[in-house]
Amino acid sequence: MAKRVMIADDSEFMRNLLREILEDDFEIVGEAENGVEAVNLYEEEEPDIAMMDIVMPIRSGIEATNEITNNYPDAKVIMCTSVGQEEKMKQAIKAGASGYITKPFQKPNVLNEINDVIPA
Repeated sequence: MAKRVMIADDSEFMRNLLREILEDDFEIVGEAENGVEAVNLYEEEEPDIAMMDIVMPIRSGIEATNEITNNYPDAKVIMCTSVGQEEKMKQAIKAGASGYITKPFQKPNVLNEINDVIPA
């Protein structure tokens, strides 16, 4: 059975890119454009893994990750970050992130990080 993944990113381009990378190997359960939608989607779907952008409107990916991991201690969240966001990445790990990938995404890097976080 395919692992279930949700994608949260305010950029439609990035959501599409992640979907293209993941759709052959995973079931995409939904997409969110901001941190509030991400928390709601996580609560509705309880995916195996959440791909979470750090910088999003309304509620940041860090705030959303913190809320998700507080409510679901076993949640697996991989942060999607731009190069040069090391300080925000540290905050994301404190908030409960399980790992991270940096933009621009490369399929092998994304799949390797997911497999590190949730082994097959």
